[in-house]
Amino acid sequence: MEKETPMQRQYREFREKLAPGTLLLFRLGDFYEVFSEDAVTASKVLGLTLTKRHETPMAGLPYHAAPAYINRLLAAGWKVAICEQLEAAVTGKLVRRGITRILTPGTAIEDSQLDSRRGNYLVALYWDKQGWHAAWLDVSTGDFRLCTDDSPQRLLPLLQALDPKEVLLAEGVDDPTEGPEVLRLFLEGRPSTRLPGWNFDVAGGARLVSQTLSVHSLAGFGINEQNAALGCAGAVLGYVTDTLCDRPKNIFRLTETKLGSAVLLDAASAKNLELFTSSGGARETSLLQAIDGTVTAGGARLLALWLTEPSTDLKVIQQRQAMVGVLHKHRGSSNRLGESLNLVRDIPRILTRLQNRLRNPRELGGIRDTLKILPALQEECASLPSDVAKEYAGRIECETELLQLLDKVLADELPIDLTEGGALRAGYDAELDRLRNLASTSKTWIADFERQEQARTGIKNLKVKYNGAFGYAIEVTKSNLGSVPPDYIRKQTMVNAERFTTEELRTKEKEVLRADEQALAREVELFQHILEKVITQTVSLLSTAQALAEIDVLRGWAECALQLNWVCPTVNQSDELEIKQGRHPVVERMLQTRAGAGAFVPNDTHLSCQGQQIALITGPNMAGKSTYIRQVALIVLMAHLGCWVPAQSAKIGLVDRIFCRVGASDELARGNSTFMVEMNETANILNNATVRSLV
Repeated sequence: MEKETPMQRQYREFREKLAPGTLLLFRLGDFYEVFSEDAVTASKVLGLTLTKRHETPMAGLPYHAAPAYINRLLAAGWKVAICEQLEAAVTGKLVRRGITRILTPGTAIEDSQLDSRRGNYLVALYWDKQGWHAAWLDVSTGDFRLCTDDSPQRLLPLLQALDPKEVLLAEGVDDPTEGPEVLRLFLEGRPSTRLPGWNFDVAGGARLVSQTLSVHSLAGFGINEQNAALGCAGAVLGYVTDTLCDRPKNIFRLTETKLGSAVLLDAASAKNLELFTSSGGARETSLLQAIDGTVTAGGARLLALWLTEPSTDLKVIQQRQAMVGVLHKHRGSSNRLGESLNLVRDIPRILTRLQNRLRNPRELGGIRDTLKILPALQEECASLPSDVAKEYAGRIECETELLQLLDKVLADELPIDLTEGGALRAGYDAELDRLRNLASTSKTWIADFERQEQARTGIKNLKVKYNGAFGYAIEVTKSNLGSVPPDYIRKQTMVNAERFTTEELRTKEKEVLRADEQALAREVELFQHILEKVITQTVSLLSTAQALAEIDVLRGWAECALQLNWVCPTVNQSDELEIKQGRHPVVERMLQTRAGAGAFVPNDTHLSCQGQQIALITGPNMAGKSTYIRQVALIVLMAHLGCWVPAQSAKIGLVDRIFCRVGASDELARGNSTFMVEMNETANILNNATVRSLV
């Protein structure tokens, strides 16, 4: 057996610390390498060439292409640990390395791994004799919530609507496959991770949450420190800290979700109503798509979040309706708001990446560019004759001093990678200007040297090139090797050329590289100072981003109302439902996009607890019975969002739950016939409907 090399030992020590199901990408120069069983797995999943080093299987992928490969590994259900070089390589010395990030589906913050228009939630779920408990966090934005309930039929549909990308479960609790059907449906097809039970300890979770939020008590957030869901919140925070290799810095509040404050839909009803995707999995024919007029990523995510929790709070509903109404009436203001919002960048996710060492100067430029348009947005809202609009104007904080700093410091054209240099303006820092000038002068010498050598050797196509591994070199094609002077020192042989150096070039090369390194080091230092100033304004920036997202959603609804002839419904505490000339929001939109499809035929609905409680719908196949049933449910749901509705008029009493059972298919894999599926769904309705439920 061959002796283990120092690098192999270093790799093994890192690999042994990782949980099962995790691949280790080990940085070697410009490549990430994988070894042993990881190499075999990576070669199969990614199609990489499998080679051997000292009889150990290995495969490699280029550093610059890593994000695409990592996305494929995550999609295949693997976690990915990144082991980076923490110092420059020195000949004969083992490079110091460390695991800087563990990538999992539920803890992604990198732009390439996220859907900009949907949240990316990590859920921790725990159940015991006291009930069902959950906490969920979108690491990319800091949205952090918890909930507890005595019924999985109430809690799990809410979690399913969030479409979490990863679920944390405790070791030692009941086998999920032995649990209720709603649990199996929730976990089906989702990556899940089992953690030791102590991760879900309530007291420990309360301490960890308090530390993360920098508070002594959670009472200020309205959360009882005996709340069993705090154990789940602690599990989430511990897991995120492990995967980020650092404490999350973008979490400033924990919100308790009260199931009684939202309209509840079970998983079957949400699926039947095609809220987020159609039965075939398409977004284009979902309710979300039909009511989405947003132009910002934050607005799109907020709309999806609101759709998971339609409000039963009349004040919230009426405030949203009022903002939609004023924007519907004042078209010019709505258009100007839309033009400005279209320039808003994804501030929450940008801040998260900047706080987690992903220093992309263009993203900092995105904050600058967003700050530039805030005064116009604030002024437009303040000019509207509406208390709600003026309240939004007050929530927009323009951060004038921060904008002045970023405008003064950041260049107009920004690189993606800070190591490329050129992120900061000339004139901001005298020392940086001096070092840049020195580097520029040295590079001018290189260009002059190239012309000098072309003239001296008579080789017209002679080039002085730079390579990260070999430095500066004189490149001569093989057809011109006979003209190479004796003072040229061979440096590298290639297929069609040879590379040389000279004593003069070697001396100047050191000056050039030293000047470049010093200039970049100074720029990185200054950039970090600027970044720290931006991060101190995180709470204010996130508050403004939330206000902009809300304005975006409501302005989008105003546009939909204008284009599609929607009306503002009257929502009250009555037990009546009256819809005149109602239309299905999704079907109507689809018909409008199809030439010759005709117009949607509207329908009335009159129901009340005191009068007609039941509507019996009959008709032949394809007559529109299912469409009508869904239409009524969707109009009621839209009204609880605060959205206007497709009808001539509508009066809608608040509901607590919506049940919709339309058609059925068998579930033979679970041993359920079509009839059994129908009976299970009907039994769920009978067992859980209340006097304020819409069935």
